[in-house]
Amino acid sequence: MPPKAKRSILEPPAKFVYQKVLTLEVKAVERYVPDRLLLLFINALDKRASPKTINSIINKIEKYISENVRASLLAVADEYVPDSVANSRKVSSVVAGVGKYIPDRLIPAESADKWSHLKIKFSIPTLLIKEGKDTPPGG
Repeated sequence: MPPKAKRSILEPPAKFVYQKVLTLEVKAVERYVPDRLLLLFINALDKRASPKTINSIINKIEKYISENVRASLLAVADEYVPDSVANSRKVSSVVAGVGKYIPDRLIPAESADKWSHLKIKFSIPTLLIKEGKDTPPGG
């Protein structure tokens, strides 16, 4: 008899909790957060956050968050995010608005497939930010 693969006891409940919590949050956002507020925040990020600030945040993430943690976060996001979250127009807009600033160098090599799947799932565009430029994104 082949040995059983060890599985965490908390894995199924964790998946259940992630799905239920995310689904509840999506329903709350869809119902109570106005479109204009989301648009205001996404536009503020695009217009007010300088490329220097964004690059600084990316460098800090790269320096202080290990590749294993980043790979785990991508795996959880890819596996546990229910379709109701991905189908939410408002949530997808926010994820795409923030996700476009994540460069491919931040993604561990073993998680490239998961990242590409998430980019498709949430329609995350690719935005290239040049280091040291002081021009606003997209400008």
